[in-house]
Amino acid sequence: MITPDTTGMSKRPRPVMMIPLRRCGSHALRLRLNVNPDFYSPYPLHIVDFMPLLPLYGDLADDGSYFQLVADVIGLQANNVVKWPGITFDPMEIFDAIQAEPRSVHRIVWELLLRAGETHQAGIVMDKSLDSVRYAEELMALFPDMLFLNVVRDPRAQVASMNRAIIHDFDSTLNAMTWNEAHRLARTLAEQHPARVLTVRYEDFLAGPEHTLRAICQFLDLEFLPGMLDISRSQEASELACRSDLWVSNGFAPIPANIDKYKSQLSMDEIEIIETLAQDHMRHYGYDFMTPAMAAVPVTEHLAACARRSLEGREHAWRQLAQTNYRDYVLRRIRANYLATRTGPATRRRDLQTRAIGNEAAPPDHHAA
Repeated sequence: MITPDTTGMSKRPRPVMMIPLRRCGSHALRLRLNVNPDFYSPYPLHIVDFMPLLPLYGDLADDGSYFQLVADVIGLQANNVVKWPGITFDPMEIFDAIQAEPRSVHRIVWELLLRAGETHQAGIVMDKSLDSVRYAEELMALFPDMLFLNVVRDPRAQVASMNRAIIHDFDSTLNAMTWNEAHRLARTLAEQHPARVLTVRYEDFLAGPEHTLRAICQFLDLEFLPGMLDISRSQEASELACRSDLWVSNGFAPIPANIDKYKSQLSMDEIEIIETLAQDHMRHYGYDFMTPAMAAVPVTEHLAACARRSLEGREHAWRQLAQTNYRDYVLRRIRANYLATRTGPATRRRDLQTRAIGNEAAPPDHHAA
């Protein structure tokens, strides 16, 4: 089914990336596509959260540095909020398999994904790390046959959802800016590589799930299965819905009435700032406006206040999550703590050298037996 690519990795699953921003209804689509055994998309690693640490690893041409990166990415997968059932990775095996190829954190991530897909005998593997749209050019260089599923959601509804999620900011202005930038990147990608990108609106999926799923399946050369329409039969969907308040809606059929739910969650001032910032993309994707979309463009002082408000909201959300869903809280903290303790090989070598020098300079312990 899958045409061999030009990288020499024939017979491997075809890579697909969902883009461009979380809280767009992406799980609803992923879970339904997963009904087809030829398709595999595990809970994503969201490698974007790891990217600020990448400079700590220095020159990846150094085998020691690259091996450390391989081991740490595998550690991130092992500390994921949702595990990949039946999958474990050996850093030495992964390193040996890809060390001669172009070195990249994305190559490591995709080696894990492709191997997981092969374990499930899938012909297509999709990464739902939507924010990786930022690295689309690098990904296409690594995988010339990669496709992109661009999922668009009304920015007002998506921002309202983002405002309640620990993974985003707790401020409508900041989240609207994030939405706008993500879709700028997605539209640029679609314009430059139209054959590689399929754009679907989440609202269209809610109104006609079968039509949207068939369009996606046709784009991916994947067979549409009627079972995709009955998510209540999906064990993965049921388990995911129980894990977090953010995912509870994934256990049942989509509710079209929720399209306008944001109207009771946002003030008119918030709606106008969202429409102002996102107006070009809203027109492009066919969303109607509720306001003149002429709010004042945020200035530095306003953005600083937004950032303070968002930080307070995040701290409150962590405290609330600890009280309302301790399992979700603990698993998210484990991942956050893992990321916080990555220091890179160069830093670790310096620490070891400092300790060695300190030990040599320290006076002998006369109390030691």
